[in-house]
Amino acid sequence: MTDGIANDRLEKLAAMQQAGQDPYPARVAKGQPIADLLSDFAARTGQIVTIAGRLGQIRDFGKLRFSHLTDRTGALQVAFQRDRLPTFWPERKLIEGNDLVSITGELGTTQKGEPTLWANEVTLACKALRPAPEKWHGLTDTEQRYRMRYVDLFANPEVRQAFAQRSKIVREVRHYFDSLGYLEVETPILQPIFGGASARPFVTHHNALDMKLYLRIAPELYLKRLLVGGMERVFEIGRVFRNEGISTRHNPEFTMLESYEAWADYRDIMARVEGLFAHLVQTVLVGKSVVHFRERDYDLKPPFQKARYLDLFAQQNPGVDWFDHASCVARARELHLKVDGIEPAKLANDVFEATVEDTLLGPIFVHDYPVAISPLAKRMREDARVTERFELFVAGMEIGNAFSELNDPIDQEQRLREQVAHKDDETPGEIDVDYVTALEFGMPPAGGLGIGIDRLCMLLSGASSIRDVVLFPLLRRLEATGEESKGP
Repeated sequence: MTDGIANDRLEKLAAMQQAGQDPYPARVAKGQPIADLLSDFAARTGQIVTIAGRLGQIRDFGKLRFSHLTDRTGALQVAFQRDRLPTFWPERKLIEGNDLVSITGELGTTQKGEPTLWANEVTLACKALRPAPEKWHGLTDTEQRYRMRYVDLFANPEVRQAFAQRSKIVREVRHYFDSLGYLEVETPILQPIFGGASARPFVTHHNALDMKLYLRIAPELYLKRLLVGGMERVFEIGRVFRNEGISTRHNPEFTMLESYEAWADYRDIMARVEGLFAHLVQTVLVGKSVVHFRERDYDLKPPFQKARYLDLFAQQNPGVDWFDHASCVARARELHLKVDGIEPAKLANDVFEATVEDTLLGPIFVHDYPVAISPLAKRMREDARVTERFELFVAGMEIGNAFSELNDPIDQEQRLREQVAHKDDETPGEIDVDYVTALEFGMPPAGGLGIGIDRLCMLLSGASSIRDVVLFPLLRRLEATGEESKGP
């Protein structure tokens, strides 16, 4: 465990312990937020205050030492002067950059006018056995930053700010649905039958009940059971898990918002989505509706563009009939897509994804998806081949999925049977009989919505990769490749 720790830090740790000093005390004097001190610094000059946080690199000028102390709100220069610290001074070199300290002192300025805390008392809160990365040549390798997020956060203030913004986004999403009278609920993460989406699940086993369970790929079917129970507006913000690939848009576990509203349809949910974005523009983006994402600017101010799924498919694939398997196979081969063993509806949608999605700059609602790829959505009266479903795209990336919920138990059971009959790794192995039973008790007409919170955060923050908005993204273990974990 001590590999990579500098010997001089271990020696200083031992010296403190031998002198009877506790390098890891249970408590120290709590600090005032640095941002509060800086907000009215002139009025506070001369006051005695305490701040606590992580020390930066120490600059030694003999009888005077300088550093910066950083807490969760900001950073302030600290001056250590021999005449002010007669007891501390002989042991000053035991305190180093990256140590966590509590410092009490007088607020003032240097000769150059820089706001400074002139230390009167220094208390070590935690001895750091590893130094921080150098300011200009430190933790810059992208994968290392993800692996050592705990260092990334204190070494790169913009990273802390990005995750503070993520917290605000989630808070404002929750506030928006609260304001509309939705109830926030929690549904099972361990499920005996996975459903509510097309994705390969993670499988686990419950020993006491001796039964196979799945980490949920979506909370949908449980949330709609609540509509049957009379909870007419519900939402959940929670983790879902899909045992699939990893990319700049995909992480095996991610955060999903799902909401369901009785007596609504997919047009109503479009309005809810536009209302959500209007709210986020005002609260998170502070009224600035244009975001810079993947080298382009996007205006997130509603209303959003709308286009039919089949119209977009026809525009990018002239002469190809989505419902004609032979023509879709020929087109898929032109595109060098996998054809063998792919179920017809999935193959047709693969052609859509390969030819259409990158053209969807948006924000744009793509609506009226075919029934064959929408097993939980209500059919359109005007065209029974398609459903009342939409997806929101920005920059070619799906942000959300919604539809008028299928509440006909006979139709639902038939579609689930067809889905199981064409079973693959992403299809449930059995029909969720209890869900069909719930529909037989009667579910009101309803509109449902799913939004990937991580992708929403990417868009609003301009992050190019989902790993930049997930605190601890999944990575291959270094030990599995024969490498050793290294410090920054």
